[in-house]
Order: sequence, then C-alpha cells, then structure tokens
Amino acid sequence: MKKDWTPTQSAFRQFLHWMDEGVDSDGERYLELRRRLVLYFDRKNCLNADDLADETLNRVAQKFQERGEITNISPAQYCYVVAKFVFLEYLRRVEHSHTSIDDGPNPTGAPQPDKSTESRDRMLDCLDRCLKNLSQADRELILEYYVGEQQEKIQRRRKIASALGLSTNALSIRACRIRARLETCVRSCCEQL
Repeated sequence: MKKDWTPTQSAFRQFLHWMDEGVDSDGERYLELRRRLVLYFDRKNCLNADDLADETLNRVAQKFQERGEITNISPAQYCYVVAKFVFLEYLRRVEHSHTSIDDGPNPTGAPQPDKSTESRDRMLDCLDRCLKNLSQADRELILEYYVGEQQEKIQRRRKIASALGLSTNALSIRACRIRARLETCVRSCCEQL
C-alpha cells in the first residue's frame, strides 16, 4: 500500500457509490461508517482513533481503486476486516515505541541511567506548567476529554461535543491539537530542566 496515496475525485465518487451499495446517500453511509470505525478503535483504547479510522478508509478506497470492484462482501464488513489489520499494525507500533511517564524525557535517544522518581516528578511538574499555559477552555476540555474508560468515555465525549456544539469528530480533532501542543510544551520544558 502506498502511504502517500490520495484518491482522484472520480475514484472517490466511485468509492462512495460502492459504499452506498447503489443507493445514493450523499456520503452519509461513508460518514456513518467512519464514525463506527472511530468507536471501534476507541473501544480498543487507541489514542488516535480518528487517524486509524481514516487510515482504514483510505486503504479500502485504494484497494477499491486498484481492483475496480470488491464483491462477495458488504462494504462495512470489508472495512472492518481492514480495520482489524490496521489495529494489529497499531499494536506493533505501540509495543515498539511505547514509553511511560517513568521513562522521562530522552531527546537524544541515549539510554537513561535510571528511572528515578525525580525525572517522573519533573515531567509532571512540566505538565502542570504547560496545562496552566493553556486557556481555561482548552485546559478544561483536554482534562475532561480523557476521563473515564470505554463506554463511559464515549458518552462523556458525546456530551462534551454536544455542549460545545461540535461533532464528535470535530471534538477529537480539537483535543488532538491541544494534546500535541501539550506534548511539545512538556518536551521543551523537560529539556530545559
């Protein structure tokens, strides 16, 4: 699979037509399937469920364009088969790149001599500082966004999105951007200490 692949406009229209199974839904089936894929990855506790859902749909669209058609299986079933493989790849990436807060900052990639509580405390102090640098609205959003587990977390995120007048997708994009700013800030803070 080509990682930098993007469908042409006509290929994407054909893909949407296949997703609709011949009944034009104006892209509603695509959006519904994407939402269900996000929930699937979220239930699996993936940190970037939206990205994984997009990756799944991109792979399916690419395969559809290469083959010209996919038969003997419904579009939703095919997408879930691909989603399982995307999830397995995600697990392999996470296993090899997972670091805990106890690992502390390591910008050079050199092995660290110890995993002291001092480095952990330093990272937590930096996180507190960086949270204080956020606007109150962003700080409240990011802290609420990660509360709960599984179904409770999903329901909480729906309520947050509804209260803000956003779709759950727009909320996750906003949270992802805030988290990226926090990670950059914490990394920079830890390097300075």
